[in-house]
Amino acid sequence: QVQLVESGGGLVQAGGSLRLSCAASGGSFSRYDMGWFRQAPGKEREFVAGISWSGAATSYRDSVKGRFTVSRDNAKKTVYLQMNNLKPEDTAVYYCAADTSGWGPYQSLNEYEFWGQGTQVTVSS
Repeated sequence: QVQLVESGGGLVQAGGSLRLSCAASGGSFSRYDMGWFRQAPGKEREFVAGISWSGAATSYRDSVKGRFTVSRDNAKKTVYLQMNNLKPEDTAVYYCAADTSGWGPYQSLNEYEFWGQGTQVTVSS
């Protein structure tokens, strides 16, 4: 069983930055592809960024390319999402998720078996 705990969310003005962290316990973190998703009120959960187990491959949704960077530290069992130049439309609850297949990172949330509780990100205009 894998437990994921997100942190680093908060309130920031448009144009600002936040760094989200997702700490894992249990399981074999270094063998899992990891994803970041977000869900705004009244909307479906959507893919934001993903990183392969080795860190060699990353994937982003178009609207965050050039602004967000996903990274990981397997020794610390932690995945990060650096978010720069934040926009009000980035406001959402952000979740990290783990995919044990090792063939990702996938953009479909159905590929991820384990999820964190989420952290709120609010961007004011």
